[in-house]
Amino acid sequence: MDARDRFAAGEISREELREVENEHIREAIKKQEAVGLKSITDGEFRRTYFHVDFLERLEGVTVSGGIEVKFVGKAGTVDFAPPRLSVTGKLRHVQDIQKADFEFLQSVTTQMPKVTIPSPTMVHFRGGRKAIDIEAYPDMDEFFDDLAQCYRDEINSLYEAGCRYIQLDDTNLAYLCDPKLRAGAQERGDDPDDLPHAYAALINQAIDGRPDDLTVCIHLCRGNFRSAWVAEGSYEPVAEVLFNELNVDAYFLEYDDERSGDFAPLRFVPDNKTVVLGLITSKVGTLESQDELIARINEAAKYMPIEHMCLSPQCGFSSTVHGNEITQSDQWAKLELVVDTARKVWGD
Repeated sequence: MDARDRFAAGEISREELREVENEHIREAIKKQEAVGLKSITDGEFRRTYFHVDFLERLEGVTVSGGIEVKFVGKAGTVDFAPPRLSVTGKLRHVQDIQKADFEFLQSVTTQMPKVTIPSPTMVHFRGGRKAIDIEAYPDMDEFFDDLAQCYRDEINSLYEAGCRYIQLDDTNLAYLCDPKLRAGAQERGDDPDDLPHAYAALINQAIDGRPDDLTVCIHLCRGNFRSAWVAEGSYEPVAEVLFNELNVDAYFLEYDDERSGDFAPLRFVPDNKTVVLGLITSKVGTLESQDELIARINEAAKYMPIEHMCLSPQCGFSSTVHGNEITQSDQWAKLELVVDTARKVWGD
């Protein structure tokens, strides 16, 4: 983080910054492998935000100002204005975005290298029609077509580099579980009941036709900034569409506390899909009870087969450069708990 500040101040070059990033990514990979994780990421150490750094590299996307968002944490409300994304021209994939980062990750891990990228819905939900230039896209179908093509191009680039595991990070399907955010979408002119169908179709357009050996998963995030969140509510409003219209292989779902509702929406999961239960919070350092985690897994198994479930933290430990209110030692203890609990439930 010091090197990032120095780069921003013009004190070191981009190449020098990348060397520092490489060094710390190597360390994080060694720790992930030592904990026992079988799929490894670079910790998104090269990013400022989980989504902006990726999306701003698409031609036609403009980043400006900030969009006011109210985050809610254990200690009260946190005001934050993440950068605003708007579409000011035709969307085009004009450069490989994650390829070089993936190739470095692949070169330094002995396990499955995993790439996380923002879901294509991130280009639409927060601004809606008003954030998309009417001259560039008088027809919204053309907007969705071009956006999906951008993602197909990036996914093809990653696949050709050897990537076989991609996770799409999506806040918007989870936000559509929250009555307040559903109302906000309606105020922007969108139908919150239609949007899940439209978003499933968009993501499918981006990933359908992928090679059989490419696994694509989606993580539904309710907001993750300095241990605070944005959305609350059961998955029930989106569950049937989520599990039966969206053609991903697996779902990473936040289930670390009561704000996510109960496990009943899992009754819609078909037998060919996997659900990763995010039972371990990344918001606070307190370590969960393993007995309680196993009890919750068994509770979820009332609604879908236990052999089609996995375990993970509910979200990343830092979705933005600002981080969560949690120490590194807490983080590694939680990851050890994930692996140990998974072994007890499902074996090695």
